[in-house]
Amino acid sequence: MKPIAPSSRFHALNDDFRGAFARDRDRIIHSKSFRKLEYKTQVFLNQEGDFFRTRLTHSLEVSQIARAMAKQLGCHEDLAEAIALAHDLGHTPFGHAGGDMLDMLLKAKGHTNGFEHNFQSFRVVTKLEKRYKAFDGLNLTFATLEGILKHSYPYEKSFLPASIKETFALELHPSIEAMIVDRADEIAYMSHDIEDGINAGLIDFTTLASCELIGHIQSKVAAEGVTPQDEGIYLYRFTSHFINHLVYSLIDYSKSRVTLPFVAFSAHEKVPIGFEPELETHIKKLKKVLYAKLYLHPAITQKMYAGKQCIKTLFEAFYSDTHLLPLPSQEAILKGAKKHRVIADEIASLSDRNALKLYHTLQGISL
Repeated sequence: MKPIAPSSRFHALNDDFRGAFARDRDRIIHSKSFRKLEYKTQVFLNQEGDFFRTRLTHSLEVSQIARAMAKQLGCHEDLAEAIALAHDLGHTPFGHAGGDMLDMLLKAKGHTNGFEHNFQSFRVVTKLEKRYKAFDGLNLTFATLEGILKHSYPYEKSFLPASIKETFALELHPSIEAMIVDRADEIAYMSHDIEDGINAGLIDFTTLASCELIGHIQSKVAAEGVTPQDEGIYLYRFTSHFINHLVYSLIDYSKSRVTLPFVAFSAHEKVPIGFEPELETHIKKLKKVLYAKLYLHPAITQKMYAGKQCIKTLFEAFYSDTHLLPLPSQEAILKGAKKHRVIADEIASLSDRNALKLYHTLQGISL
């Protein structure tokens, strides 16, 4: 057989068959920060078990839900997927507890900007990831960057630079796709936190019985002939119905409210993506129960306390002696980067296990 000519098999870098948002998605997936999400806490520490969600699996679930809803609402699936995959890139080790501790430590040192994981995700894709010689970041589109920056309301924050406020019009809502990702995030974390919490033995359906939404989903499972005695599949069927119910409810309520092509509107106006008022009330009630019974459970708070002490030790050590930082971070400070921000970036970039490994090293504990 005659060999294929090289010119027909290879393409120049600028000869790209992908759309712009698909390119964004691929650049995010291939970033170092995305891979590190595998070892960053969602609710349960990564070491707790093989089947508990991590920031990586959470991001994948958000992406799947967001893409499905975007398609049904006539929006751009690739844009929703890219925003979803990047929305948690800025999280510290040990989940929200780690971010809260880092924020507190920065402010205690007089750095009023503190730490905020949404903005850190934006910094990751625009500055901290190094992929090109001529500039920093992943070279993502404006729409993807806006969706990451405006992942959750309110968008205007005092610490944001004036250039960002002007460029991204923080007084306006982001794209419909970004709004979809915000609610997909909510659907994903509620469903998998319930499943993980029950699997861990920290909550059960009796604990959740006061929530009308839980009872409604259980009735759907019962209609299949599946009972709580069917231990192998009951929780799986519950999670499936829970996600489906919220996804279809959001689509049904939102489809008549979405106007395309999208025209940006004031952030003070209500977004068109959401649930009917009664369901919104049930969701808020469920969140309160999960917060009180799961997120504040001693088994969780004890682990998070240990994580916060790890963050605190690393921060104080780096702040007192920058020679403890990796060489690239030391060089950044020597070139004029603000010490506190370099330290925050370094800590935020660590996976749970690397943060703990470094903590033990600095404490003189043999692993």
